Amino acid sequence: MKNLLLAFSLVLLLAPDRFKQQQMQYERVRTAYAQKYADLDKFLKNKGLAMTNLELYLRVFKQEQTLEIWAKKKEDTPFQLLLTYPFCAMSGTVGPKRREGDGQIPEGFYFIDRFNPKSNFYLSLGVNYPNAADKARNPTGKLGGDIFLHGDCQTVGCVSITDDKIKVLYVLAVEAFEQGQTQIPVHFFPVRFNTPAYTQLKSAYTQAPQLLAFWKNLEAGYQAFEQSKTVPSLLATPEGRYVME
Repeated sequence: MKNLLLAFSLVLLLAPDRFKQQQMQYERVRTAYAQKYADLDKFLKNKGLAMTNLELYLRVFKQEQTLEIWAKKKEDTPFQLLLTYPFCAMSGTVGPKRREGDGQIPEGFYFIDRFNPKSNFYLSLGVNYPNAADKARNPTGKLGGDIFLHGDCQTVGCVSITDDKIKVLYVLAVEAFEQGQTQIPVHFFPVRFNTPAYTQLKSAYTQAPQLLAFWKNLEAGYQAFEQSKTVPSLLATPEGRYVME
């Protein structure tokens, strides 16, 4: 989705130890902290976590229309589930984003690459779509971009979770980045793979073998996290597949 990507959306170029200070110059970020920080701090402490020692992992499930926020201490290995947010609006259907303007939410393994404190949709976190795998699968295509997790309740290819919920996610993401997590992973899946919904989905797409092979590739990354609650390290092959290091 198109956004006003001005100089402030390139704040990832700053050193992490200056990042929060820079973000707090913006009114919406200050409001998010004023409204959400104290409760989040207490919530994390009740789970044995801390705002001052935080790493995040995000999962998006398109068919279920949910965004999961996972967290851990930097020195811990397993993540634990913090929050599950429903989409406020949905665009497209299952299957990866293939071209600009198709209205699809991507599918694959990404990370947060932009913080936009003056988004058209209140606050937004940009995703590094198209990644190397997307480009390898579509070397001559116009793939589009500007995929965000954002507020408001409208979307064309992004994940919208309302202004109130994006305040929570934005504060958590700023804290994690400030403490050195400069690539917060965001994994986009068509469906929860270990459910009957995936079986039904495969049955509905038996005439699309390439799509089924793509989902099977994503399933490997999903299952790796499910088994260990650690985020797998993934690389893109020249053919556009994901492989675990």
